[in-house]
Amino acid sequence: MAKNINTKEGFTIIEVVLVLAIAGLIFLMVFIALPALQRSQRDTSRRNDMSRVDTSLVQYQTNNSSRSNNLPDPAAGGSYYVGKDTFAGSNDCKSGEIACMFVRDYMNSGASEAQKANEFQDPDGVPYSMFITENWAVNGSISTTPKGQSKSKLIAGDVTDSYTIGGTSPFSEHIVYIIPGARCDGSNVVKSEKRHFAILYRLEGAGNYCIDDQ
Repeated sequence: MAKNINTKEGFTIIEVVLVLAIAGLIFLMVFIALPALQRSQRDTSRRNDMSRVDTSLVQYQTNNSSRSNNLPDPAAGGSYYVGKDTFAGSNDCKSGEIACMFVRDYMNSGASEAQKANEFQDPDGVPYSMFITENWAVNGSISTTPKGQSKSKLIAGDVTDSYTIGGTSPFSEHIVYIIPGARCDGSNVVKSEKRHFAILYRLEGAGNYCIDDQ
């Protein structure tokens, strides 16, 4: 009797279930890993932005060598907060607002028009705010909470006589902290010489990032 050569065996239920399980596992791994990868990429962009702030501050010092401490702190001392909405609508820097002018002229591509949007933005599209403290090496102490803010502030660090970023929601405020007269010690800032400075920013997925001019 002739055999039917067209007869084919199909997949068993176990084989089908195994393939589906493997496919599901792959999709689950991608689903979990992709957000983490995206957060890492955004944090890399934030580190690059803080390097840009660092470079701009050094340039500011070069261009303003006659100013006290050569840094964009208020002429009378004290802290200064430049909110993310400073350059929205009809707002612009008022006369004598040194820190505001630094953000406008160095971080916003020299924007001087009041209607120009803030170009210095976090990768998630929210403009950065900036808090420049008193010069720690000169005054011996610094303000820790930006004006009108409570979710993000400077707090005592995990090393002696240091500060880091804390608060109930420190990343959400997108505040760049500049501390004149300081340097980085890991993710903390500690006191240094008056011409030096440290920059602190809260990352989305990896704690605080610190960079200085030393």
